[in-house]
This record gives sequence, C-alpha cells and structure tokens, in this order.
Amino acid sequence: MNNKELSFVNHLGELRKRLIYVLVAFAVFLFGSFLYVQEIYEWLVRDLGHDLAVLGPSEILWVYFTIAGVIAIALTIPIAAYQTWLFVKPALTDKEWKTALAYIPGLFTLFAAGLSFGYFIVYPLVLNFLISLSEGHFETMFTAEKYFKFMINLTLPFGLLFEIPLIAMFLTSIGVINPMLLSKARKISYFLLTLIAIFITPPDLISDILVIVPLFVLYEISVSLSKFVYRKKQPKQSETMIPLKKIS
Repeated sequence: MNNKELSFVNHLGELRKRLIYVLVAFAVFLFGSFLYVQEIYEWLVRDLGHDLAVLGPSEILWVYFTIAGVIAIALTIPIAAYQTWLFVKPALTDKEWKTALAYIPGLFTLFAAGLSFGYFIVYPLVLNFLISLSEGHFETMFTAEKYFKFMINLTLPFGLLFEIPLIAMFLTSIGVINPMLLSKARKISYFLLTLIAIFITPPDLISDILVIVPLFVLYEISVSLSKFVYRKKQPKQSETMIPLKKIS
C-alpha cells in the first residue's frame, strides 16, 4: 500500500471516528430529551385550545420521538461543528482554523434563534390564520401527528436557514466567496428561497409571504455581513481585492 492509499485510509478512519462521536452525542441527547418529553409536549400544546387526537398507539410514540429528535439535533449542532473542525483542522492554516473555531458557538445560537423565530412568530401567525378560515364552517380537530408535522415544517427550516449569515461570514473570511458573488447571485438566490418557502409552508399566499420575506431579509443580512468581513480583509490584501463600491 503506497503513501496515497495510506493517507486515504487514515482520512477515512479519522472521518469515521468523528462521525461516531457525533452519533453518540446525538443518542445521548435523544435519550435525555425523551426522559422529559411529556413535560416538553405539555408546554408545546399549552396555548392550543384544542385537544389533539391520535389514530393509534404508534402515533404517540412518533410524536414523542419527533419532539425529542428536534431537541437532540439542536444540542448536537455545536458538537458536530466541533468534530468537523477537528477533521479539517490539519488542512487549514493557523488563521483559518482559529477563525473556524470562533464561529462554532454562533452555529448553535443562530439555530436556536431560528427555531424561536419560527415557533413564536411564524408558526402562531400561520396557525391562527388557517384556524380563522374554518370558523363557522368546519369543526376543527387536529391529530397529534399532523399538528407536530405542521409545527416542525414551520420551525425547523428556520433553524437551518438562520445559519446562512454566519456561513456567509465564514466563507468570506477564508476567501471562498465574496460580497460581489452574493450580489450577482441575488436573483437566483431569491428564486431558490421562494421555492423553499413554498415547499415548507401550507398552500396559501399569506403563509408563503410570512416565510419568504424573512428569508429575503436573511439573505440581505448575509450580503451585508460578507461586505463587513471583506472590508476588514481589504487593507491586508488591497492588491487582490475588488473595491466594494463596485458591488451592487
């Protein structure tokens, strides 16, 4: 076995070790969350005003595991980011790996902020609007499975999408992207974000708008933060930088 093959095998072994750490952390958080899942469930439905129906015993288990799973994912994010950092660290310069390490706490913070935004702002607006459509015409009854699928579809994507500004800052800091690229990609990015919003929301215009607008704002924040990071790099690399005044 030559040096290249040995290096490849070593990389696979290192990757497997990092994945095992992440999976073990997820399993621990999943178990811990499941211990308190009934209390979490009661908190999530405290203001619903409707009794949730279940169509079978397995549906109860599905709901509990879904709630515990979302919490476990949120808690695992910083650990997964740290293990990813350890895996790529040998390939980074000192400046790059220090920069990457500094972004890890922000990943969890923004994910939690995205979940909070989806749960406390978008989700109740959309739910109350849809319930108002049935008043005087239909008797509303929710099954637990459909209710929590609806909740997760309106909250979990925001946890992931709120990471976009931080990712844009990091990629700009290591020179992978720049604000000029983000500005040029604005139209296609808006189109893709619109598709995402339509996909994760119920099929009505109000719900789509309530999700599309925050996503557009997130993208513009990403462009602004990318410009900020780019300006900080510009004095050090002025000969290779494109002036920001040319960015539309």
